[in-house]
Amino acid sequence: MDILTATPATPRDMLVWQHAAVNLRAGIPVALLCVLQSVGSSPGRQGFKMTVTAGSLAGSIGGGIMEHKFVELARTLLRQPGFAPVLRHQVHRREAPSNRSGMICSGEQWVLLLPLSAADLPVISRVKQQLRGPGRSRLWLTARGGVQVEELAPPGPHCSVQLGSDWAYSEQIGFRDQATIVGAGHVALALSRVLASLEFDLTVLDDRPGLNTHLLNPFAHYKRTVQYEQLPQEIPAGPHQYVILMTFGYRSDLVALRALLQHPVRYLGVMGSQAKIAEMMAVLRAEGVSEQDLARVHAPIGLPINSRTPEEIAISIAAELIRERNTP
Repeated sequence: MDILTATPATPRDMLVWQHAAVNLRAGIPVALLCVLQSVGSSPGRQGFKMTVTAGSLAGSIGGGIMEHKFVELARTLLRQPGFAPVLRHQVHRREAPSNRSGMICSGEQWVLLLPLSAADLPVISRVKQQLRGPGRSRLWLTARGGVQVEELAPPGPHCSVQLGSDWAYSEQIGFRDQATIVGAGHVALALSRVLASLEFDLTVLDDRPGLNTHLLNPFAHYKRTVQYEQLPQEIPAGPHQYVILMTFGYRSDLVALRALLQHPVRYLGVMGSQAKIAEMMAVLRAEGVSEQDLARVHAPIGLPINSRTPEEIAISIAAELIRERNTP
């Protein structure tokens, strides 16, 4: 059962589009800056965005002197009625023969400056709506069509780009990755705060009705009270599903893990001490669970940073999830 409507963290790009909408409604010209592609050690990664007006901005395309120059360029162009989009290659190497960004971190990025107008407000409204959705829409920025949204788009790469005079860029909007925390105690509450800021669509499950740290969790998008034997029916399968088990104790962790060992997800982890995990694995081996199935399990979870408090443990677990997500 769903038990409470939460107020999760704001998706990273939301402030950029909100800034654009507020200013366009006020009749203030806006430029959208977007990193269409990046390679190597680039401060601005593919998909980074910002919006710029004559007196304000939101977001970032990587910071530093490079971003400062693009903000000034955007403000110069905004003084020209109907300026044409600009796509520029930036090389972050002092010895580059051209397109030097002023930075020396050795990567490269391609930055688009795109004028926005009041005519784009309906599309911007759809983007803001879809950012909180399940990731079935695509944002398009194109030389021919400006800003567009393709809703209920077929599955595809998270980002795609075509450079050159007929440039085109698209990205999935909404949540690509889903995290489910099983067990809604104090560490789950701390972890929810972190994961909600890392662009995970976040669900927290527990088998204890009325648990205060579940009811009062403001960071999860969905919260349900469930029986752990039913977890395969509660958690979708798929390559973007991350499941973290941190229930009330050893026995409930074991019930949850048994239920999910055959469930195909990207990441399945269990919180606990080395001794607890060793005992759990021994029990499962004695029950006939294969080494192949056990090898899927990340346990104990969390990078080894000598964490002690719920907040420190949450950081260590989130770091492990980031590593998993960013590993091809």
